[in-house]
Amino acid sequence: MLRRLIILLALAGLLTACASDPGPAAAPAGSDGAFPVRIDNAFGTAEIPARPQRVVALGVTDADTVLALGVTPVALAGYAFYEETGGLGPWARGLVRGEAPQLLTETEPNLERIAALRPDVIIALSSSIDQAAYDQLTAIAPVVARPAGTIAFGVSRTDQMRAVATALGETARGEELIRTADAAFSDAVAAHPEFRGKVGATVLPFDGKYGAFTAADARGQFMTGLGFAQPPAIAERDDRKSFYVEVSSEQAGLLDGDVLVMLADEGTTKQQVDSDPVLRQVPVVARGDMVVPDADTRGAMTYNSVLSAPFALERLVPQLAEKLRG
Repeated sequence: MLRRLIILLALAGLLTACASDPGPAAAPAGSDGAFPVRIDNAFGTAEIPARPQRVVALGVTDADTVLALGVTPVALAGYAFYEETGGLGPWARGLVRGEAPQLLTETEPNLERIAALRPDVIIALSSSIDQAAYDQLTAIAPVVARPAGTIAFGVSRTDQMRAVATALGETARGEELIRTADAAFSDAVAAHPEFRGKVGATVLPFDGKYGAFTAADARGQFMTGLGFAQPPAIAERDDRKSFYVEVSSEQAGLLDGDVLVMLADEGTTKQQVDSDPVLRQVPVVARGDMVVPDADTRGAMTYNSVLSAPFALERLVPQLAEKLRG
């Protein structure tokens, strides 16, 4: 399925380097690219008068979606674990055309820096901006922010793609990319019907505690997309206001299930298990059904974009299947 996505992108001309054009690369014109467009969000409405040429991807996973549509942003934010590679995972780096995007590493939007980039649109879907930040950013350029009714970092892969595709005038291409990513999950579920209905938490250890990602988060959505259910105790504690449920070390039993995906490197995970007697006794851990994905698989699950999801599926699905067979 990852090969199918690469072929689709190649046919769209996205893997062709444009060394002669050092400036930002805009998406090619499409028959569905009528402007102006209006995109409602939780804080207002983005009114985009013409096809954007200069795009700032302010949300931590938004650059994946922009790049998939054939646009190289002038600047992007990304998770810290990809800071050394310009904020991009291995599934997206080859899609950059022309000048490499600036990497925005500030925890809060740097208004002066963003204004200096002269963006035509700011994509801030996978972000934690609030009304005040939205209003300040809107003074610079139209802002595509998360839809009403969603929490920070809680925009689904599909909603993210549709909003960005509308903003860039590439709705038809966006729908094709959605179908391709969805088909990757459908193929995985069809190949592994044993996943359906099994219980599996996706967890990040931090400060001696655990964050169990909910179905509002990309990592939680990745597992539910494969047919897994959250542990009932985690689902009960999900207040729909955060993308994770905090679990103390004393409550580690809440993470029990058929599998457990621990999003930390092996050294960190071993240290956590060795130092937490409660976690060691949780049945899923005691019987060896905890999966510790490598760094890029963790990153791909965290992004869960149309680009990264097939990458993660190819790596993680065999590990999950092996644990369930055991």
